Amino acid sequence: MKIEINRLAKNVIDLQIKALKKLKNYINGSFYAAVKKILKCKSKIIICGVGKSGIIASKISATLSSVGTPSFTVSANDCSHGDLGRITKNDILILISNSGNTTELNNIIKYAKSNKIFLIGIASNKNSFLLKSADIKLLIPVVQESGYGIVPTSSTTSQLAIGDALAIALMNEKKFDKFDFKKFHPSGSLGNKLKTAGDLMLIKKKIPLVNENQTMKEALRIINLKGLGFIVVINNHGFTKGIFTDGDLKRLMQKKNKIDKSKIKFYMTKNPFCVEENMLASEVLSQMNKRKITNVCVYNKKNKNITIGVLHIHDLLDNLR
Repeated sequence: MKIEINRLAKNVIDLQIKALKKLKNYINGSFYAAVKKILKCKSKIIICGVGKSGIIASKISATLSSVGTPSFTVSANDCSHGDLGRITKNDILILISNSGNTTELNNIIKYAKSNKIFLIGIASNKNSFLLKSADIKLLIPVVQESGYGIVPTSSTTSQLAIGDALAIALMNEKKFDKFDFKKFHPSGSLGNKLKTAGDLMLIKKKIPLVNENQTMKEALRIINLKGLGFIVVINNHGFTKGIFTDGDLKRLMQKKNKIDKSKIKFYMTKNPFCVEENMLASEVLSQMNKRKITNVCVYNKKNKNITIGVLHIHDLLDNLR
């Protein structure tokens, strides 16, 4: 029983792999034309399908929106009862149907043609009503389905893949990078992965600053006041010159008894490791572990000499879980 179930599962996956391999050969000039047309769209990309194709339409729409191409879906049934009014001449309409002859889409196709709304069709039948009506025809291969050959499985995988391919191609053409992606996805594990040093750093009055000419007594007072276990040492121009940590103090006390009146600049660690505010927090944490340090100064690319924030390793660990 177990062997038979696992064999069946692997067969489902094998059929979908075959479908995707066939789909690669269908990426041609029409796909390129679709990308270029969508890039020029000044309004929304509206996607619709029926049944399983409708679920795929929702996923494609969500992916497009998350990578910089605003999109939403419409219900084929609701479109026949007033929702056609949501589709305007400036929109691009993408209709998905494996057969290309889904009757529920006919009213939308007729509306698009009569109102000169640009239509992209995704189907496996080049002679279907959908692809004959479409301005750009994205033909996908006829594939073998699982479940007695009738359950939409391999065909929906092909639909999903061509939708993802469109989204990533558009993302690349728009130069939509990980920082743009973060704006649309601030939460969850993906949001955490894209947090930067600038997102987590302590700023302004929370930064433990001390002038390099101040005494160790004053420096230690600020360390205790800020509670971060270190201070950033700056010169009269506000430039970062070094840092001094609790660990430095312990090592210093083993060598000298009286340091109260000495200037902090003689004991600080010069040229400390600093990070740019747009560095991913995960990379900052990696670098800190590599260097076996617990604090870093943060700067922006306009001026590497000025500390605009600080990070403690605990801040990173608490936010990257």
